[in-house]
Amino acid sequence: MLMAMAIDAVLGWPEQLFRLLGHPVIWLGWLIDRVDAACNRKSDLPVFRRAAGTVATLMVIALPTLPSWAVQTQLGTGWSRILFAGILAWPLVALRSLHDHVAAVERPLRTGDVEAARAAVSRIVGRDPASLDETGIARASIESLAENASDGVVAPLFWGAIFGLPGIVGYKAINTLDSMIGHRTPRHQAFGWAAAHIDDVANFIPARLTGVLFALLSTERRAAMWRMISDGPRHRSVNAGWPEAAMAGALGVQLSGPRTYHGEVANEPWLNAGARDPRAADIGQALKLYRRAMALLALLLLILAVV
Repeated sequence: MLMAMAIDAVLGWPEQLFRLLGHPVIWLGWLIDRVDAACNRKSDLPVFRRAAGTVATLMVIALPTLPSWAVQTQLGTGWSRILFAGILAWPLVALRSLHDHVAAVERPLRTGDVEAARAAVSRIVGRDPASLDETGIARASIESLAENASDGVVAPLFWGAIFGLPGIVGYKAINTLDSMIGHRTPRHQAFGWAAAHIDDVANFIPARLTGVLFALLSTERRAAMWRMISDGPRHRSVNAGWPEAAMAGALGVQLSGPRTYHGEVANEPWLNAGARDPRAADIGQALKLYRRAMALLALLLLILAVV
């Protein structure tokens, strides 16, 4: 996992490689789309849609995980095993891409180019970008950074450190399922029930670990830790609120709150309510904290590797 993290930090996922091969998450998305279209029938009763969704979810998780387990058993020993496993795990770590996508929001926002910043933030959040001013753009990008630090980096590395390739591959399948069918919409309320609940379990420890990393490396450690503990459970997600609340306390800004999705306002509770609103400069501070947290995570992996 440390090797995968190092490769991704240096290379990311190059555009040439993306054009040539696509990306494993896109392959998973293609599979989930086909399963959803074939198995999620509107004519079925909710109980049958839930059962079909559970079977489909377990199938989608097993399909890439079992071959990855078989591959892992055939790898060599020593450094060759570490190198090959690291290369295979590399595409499933979003360390560099997450940083670059958030930095792409910060740069135009700092220069006052709100339209370019809206276009950049629309690539990483689902809320309506047209409704976002500078504060809304900054808030959305910081929240996305905090949440996806857990979902895209800490969680896959956590499960990979425990189970190797099957751990990181299985987690990525779980997380992709949740992002595609784990929503409380009429189509996926029943069918995506298992995907959403399995993802909640898979992210329970990594989300809290991410929040602790942010808090420990913040200049406002006590505030960040307190906000994580007090405000994290108030978030609509059982997991996302923990790293987001820690980030809010670390930066001294209020996050979450009401936002607009597809023309409808979602009245979410504030994290670190009463603090000032975030600005463009706070995105840069959030990125610095993210880099420090990921460096500490790498150090922890190194320690685990040698003990």
